[in-house]
Amino acid sequence: MATYEADAGPIVITDPSERTAAKISRAVAKTPLHIFLAFVALLWLMPTLGLFFTSLLSPTDYISNGWWKIFSKPSLATWANYSNVWNTTDIPTSLRITAEIAIGGTLLPIIVAALAGYAFAWVEFPGRDWLFVLVIALLVVPLQMALIPVFHLYNTFHLYDTIFGLILFHTSFGLPFAIFLLRNFFIGIPKDILESARIDGASELRIFVRLILPLGLPAIASLAIFQFLWTWNDLLVALVMARNTTPITVDIFSQLRQFGSNIDIIAPASFLSMIIPLGVFFAFQRYFVQGLLAGSVK
Repeated sequence: MATYEADAGPIVITDPSERTAAKISRAVAKTPLHIFLAFVALLWLMPTLGLFFTSLLSPTDYISNGWWKIFSKPSLATWANYSNVWNTTDIPTSLRITAEIAIGGTLLPIIVAALAGYAFAWVEFPGRDWLFVLVIALLVVPLQMALIPVFHLYNTFHLYDTIFGLILFHTSFGLPFAIFLLRNFFIGIPKDILESARIDGASELRIFVRLILPLGLPAIASLAIFQFLWTWNDLLVALVMARNTTPITVDIFSQLRQFGSNIDIIAPASFLSMIIPLGVFFAFQRYFVQGLLAGSVK
């Protein structure tokens, strides 16, 4: 390492070998942590990998060998299970129904909650605080308590066993948390931005569309992930509120109840049901992390 004097002070030139040694020492110091994190990631992925490899085995091979034997005998793997599930069962229809319910049950509460969250945060109207307290109180209402009353209500208005009825149910029970989350995020937006827009003549709707929604995208994306996963993986509401309109969870449950040992249907259907929400999560992971960290640094 050499040192030279200059008008602004000494200039230190580091030897490239020293920089390389420092990088190597830092990498070696972090190696135990990286090994531990890789081990935790492997444990987290083990159920998913086990289900995937199970879906590639015939029932006989699964019972006699186990899914881990596929590493020593790759010839045991076959895509016939997925072909049979896709062509000879109602799984594709159940996936379509689940997608319609999940998308509708995600978009509708986000739209309503975004409008309500903006109103609770920045619009003055009588009883605003008391209404927000009521929204918070609704967070503690258990879903199971409303199943029977809503069941009778759906029979009266012919919403039972319909996709729209399931979307409304998930929307109603997702709104309190959605409004609470978005309101708390919107209220952290600097007030000067909104006041400048109002001085320039922007209406409340224009402020909401052009300012609030773009600035609130991380929180909205986080809410979308939570709502989509909850709606996609729902079993209880679909069992009570539908008979023929069966999502994928109900279809898999009926297969398990009726046959019990048809692993060649249950495993592929379960993996298809799991891989779609995982894909949604990884697609919006960047916004999800931003939404979790929003407001932590001022």
